[in-house]
Amino acid sequence: MSKKIYKYVGSNYIDKVIESPDIITLKCSYPKYFNDPYELFLTIDFKQQPKILAFYSDVIGDIPQLPTTCFSRSPSVLPMWAHYAQNLEGFVIEIDETILSKSFPKSGLGDVDYQDTPNPSLIETLYRAYAIGKPRYLYMLHGGVFSAAYYTKASCWNYEEERRMIVHESEIRTTNGLMLVDIPKECVTALICGPRASAETTTSIRSKAKQLGCNFFEMIIGRSAISPFFINSDGDTFIFSESNIKRTGKRCSSCKEPLSSSAKKCSWCKINDAHKNDAANRNIFRSLNELGLLDNYIKTMVEVTENHK
Repeated sequence: MSKKIYKYVGSNYIDKVIESPDIITLKCSYPKYFNDPYELFLTIDFKQQPKILAFYSDVIGDIPQLPTTCFSRSPSVLPMWAHYAQNLEGFVIEIDETILSKSFPKSGLGDVDYQDTPNPSLIETLYRAYAIGKPRYLYMLHGGVFSAAYYTKASCWNYEEERRMIVHESEIRTTNGLMLVDIPKECVTALICGPRASAETTTSIRSKAKQLGCNFFEMIIGRSAISPFFINSDGDTFIFSESNIKRTGKRCSSCKEPLSSSAKKCSWCKINDAHKNDAANRNIFRSLNELGLLDNYIKTMVEVTENHK
């Protein structure tokens, strides 16, 4: 099964990203405009002697700013939904990476590594280049620094599960000052609507999925697990596992949430009137409230708690 990558998009960009029935259009940016102020920073340990830093600076110069577009390796990253998909009101585009790579042979895709210290091997290469001066060491240093700059970020960003595409200049177009890359619809395998999407957004995304000839999913926030799940247009349940959205046969027959056992319903949907009556009889707060004593009890307990602190 082909590996998939995911682009998070706000609902206000639906018609800009999916304007044509044959392509989706993504924006590219230079790293200097990304939200991480330390982009391209994690290359070498800069706590070196001035002569070494001067040599590094002379050999490397400014790391080139190249058009880049960013993806995630998962459609289930809730902070990504919050930050880039309009607080779960937007959508996610699922892209087949194999087809994408064939469509953009001059561009490069790579995982971002998350670490808080530079790779020590680059310092070794730097010192060899400084001491020996052979061109191959300078070449190796260039390659290592470029890779580290573009594919390394501080560990505080690791929730993004980022995968980057550095887009070759010949494979982008510029419109109104924006760098855009047009991705053929063959690369798009699904559109995923956010759990807080409006009815209008959901209808639009479903229509766009039909237009592109790809799958449509709605992401659902369940009640039994912290991981969201997905429902397609036929009401079938899917989970994200091993880099792909996969159908699951173990699900609640009522709410459709995935189950870890072969039970027909989840515990929430098994609750009946007898369970509710038993819970109400055991809830002493109900009795206190009926006697008009609940507010005073809560007030007393708050005072006891504060005094204990």
